[in-house]
Amino acid sequence: MAMGSCGTSGGMAGRRHAAMLGIGTANPTGVLVPQDVFAENLFRVTNSDHLPELKEKLRRICEKSGIERRHFHLTEETLAAHPELFDRELPSLDTRVDMTADAVPKLAQCAAAKAIAEWGRPTADITHLVFSTYSACQAPTADLRLATLLGLRPTVSRTMLSLHGCYGGGRALSLAKELAENNRGARVLVACSEMTLVCFGAPDGGNIVGHALFGDGAGAVVVGAGPFLDGERRPIFEMVSATQTTIPRTEHALGMRVSGGGVDFHLAIQVPTLVGQNVEQCLLDAFRSAIVDDDDGGAAPPPSPCSGNGNGRWNDLFWAVHPGGRPILDNINKVLMLEPEKLAASRHVLREYGNMSGATIVFVLDELRRGRSPLPEWGALLAFGPGITIEAMVLRCPR
Repeated sequence: MAMGSCGTSGGMAGRRHAAMLGIGTANPTGVLVPQDVFAENLFRVTNSDHLPELKEKLRRICEKSGIERRHFHLTEETLAAHPELFDRELPSLDTRVDMTADAVPKLAQCAAAKAIAEWGRPTADITHLVFSTYSACQAPTADLRLATLLGLRPTVSRTMLSLHGCYGGGRALSLAKELAENNRGARVLVACSEMTLVCFGAPDGGNIVGHALFGDGAGAVVVGAGPFLDGERRPIFEMVSATQTTIPRTEHALGMRVSGGGVDFHLAIQVPTLVGQNVEQCLLDAFRSAIVDDDDGGAAPPPSPCSGNGNGRWNDLFWAVHPGGRPILDNINKVLMLEPEKLAASRHVLREYGNMSGATIVFVLDELRRGRSPLPEWGALLAFGPGITIEAMVLRCPR
């Protein structure tokens, strides 16, 4: 399959902006669950069939979720051997930590190997590693285990991002951009790996929406800034500018907490509305900071939705939006007045995989660059998570 639908010519050697040079994704091979039988399966394996009204509620949520299937590492055999994983009266954190210690970095290894292979240079050329997960709770952390599995050099500079949740992928990419642009010759491996087994439990009504949304997956991206080396693939997406915004007084709306029973999620019903109310200002801030360098090969500046009514200009872009859930995508679509196809990549990933937290944005980027039609020159990346925190990045397809 042809890769990189952004353009066909080179001319990137003098660029200062970091770029994505390889992308890889992976899912566990344990269980693939169709969404239309998920509620029935969950209540059966957790001995919860005595709660028919709650099961019907979950079934309705699944039906409206826009998700068709999800991948999981956790199998019914494992659950049968570890009833503490679905009985909140039993301590289970030790079991969950033991299970994720190897599984999380091994899944990241699968995605990273694909990204490195596409990048085209030896693994030893990786200088920095940024690893994001909510699914591992021990030290040495999962980044060291991944570095060992991949055979990275002992001198690789590692950074671990823990419990950033759904904006973890966006934050990791922003950090990789800074590292690549400020360390000449740096090649940064971003890895995000998430497994719901760390928070799996019997349905109790507290976070029934979370049961319907989340799945397991890993994404990896190799990031570097010019000059580019022999054997390196042509840049996929140039990372022009990045911003992070925390919506004031929203700490209550979305969060995670580690307890004796694993990681507990809190997801308020107001989250899609809060994201929708704030996303356009975050985008305006990101585009205001998008400065094209003088040595960029004569590229036109990014579109300027900052002046006047920018809604029409939003449709001039391609969009990599974290599909936190169908209502979030619907709200963004409405606020920005986007044409239906603009969020097609995000909806496709949601439909095929569900919400894989921080790893999901890598799947969206992968889906975007595999499209049949060439992308517009300029685009935007958005990711959302606890805080509520919004990561925004201006992207450019090299021409």
